[in-house]
Amino acid sequence: MGPHPAVAAIRLAVRRVLHDVLNEHSRDHESAAAAVSAGACAGPGAGLLTAPPAPLVLVACSGGADSMALASALAFESRKLSLRAGGITVDHGLQHGSDLRAAEVVSRMTGLGLEPAEAIAVHVGREGGPEAAARDARYAALDAAAERHGAAAILLGHTRDDQAETVLLGLARGSGTRSLSGMAAVSGAAGRYRRPFLEIDRQTARKACMVQALPVWDDPHNADPAYTRSRLRQEGLPALEKALGKGVVEALARTAQLSRDDADALDAWALQADATVRDDAGLLECAKLYALPPAVRRRIVRREVIGAGAPAGSLFARHVEEVDKLITSWRGQRAINLPGRVVARRQGGRLVIRQS
Repeated sequence: MGPHPAVAAIRLAVRRVLHDVLNEHSRDHESAAAAVSAGACAGPGAGLLTAPPAPLVLVACSGGADSMALASALAFESRKLSLRAGGITVDHGLQHGSDLRAAEVVSRMTGLGLEPAEAIAVHVGREGGPEAAARDARYAALDAAAERHGAAAILLGHTRDDQAETVLLGLARGSGTRSLSGMAAVSGAAGRYRRPFLEIDRQTARKACMVQALPVWDDPHNADPAYTRSRLRQEGLPALEKALGKGVVEALARTAQLSRDDADALDAWALQADATVRDDAGLLECAKLYALPPAVRRRIVRREVIGAGAPAGSLFARHVEEVDKLITSWRGQRAINLPGRVVARRQGGRLVIRQS
């Protein structure tokens, strides 16, 4: 008999991602070998290139059902593919005994055969609210761990349910198509972060843990109404399903993918158009910007504001709309103050965006 359907589903999802990592690793090695063969490395050893070690893939594991299911699948599939597999748990220090819990998670990852397996303690600030601050601290720690260990990828346990919640949060913010596109299957510098479970529901991950007798920890923050995502999870989505019927989560996840495709196309258009709307000094010309479709123009504006120093996470649609009015509704308005001490003003038909 084969594995339980839930276990089979999570393993298949992870296997597909690991194959992608291996293929990328192989292409990188072939490129390096070609460079050596072409004489890029002179000397007695020119033309020789030793095989690199198998790539290391890490899993970010909180000890919850989603990430424990992911850790178990990574441990199983990595052995079949001769990959190195390890795990990282981040101790946010937000609850009493969090250090002991992190040590427990490390022990569980070690028990699965993951090596290295380590806990990283972080300090969570306050910028952007508790959820955003915790997320920023977590990703900074994961990035540092990936650099330290030379990891090819880090697997994250976000499920289809998480994706649906992200889409709804983006809808509530009114931040446009990119916000509605949710989480990407591959993200981060050089595609470091991979999310194998975006097409798997939360219940499947929990079932996979149960049938494998994997202990899981349910973070009380996930049910704390003080957090927006928790309220959405406990009240918002169930209310939508009650009003609209089952299938809401799947529909929202599908919306995320369709929105991502649209947003990618518009981003590419904006990137191409950027060079056509600048003067010889590189300043944006308002008349040329005005001629572009709003969705393209606002992307150029947003990129310019972020490039001037505004934190992307603090820059909302309303900020971009205000700057856009300097182009489309110019009546001698004052300069606009933006996050990150960035100031936007119109001068001589040019849009000038600089840090003050």
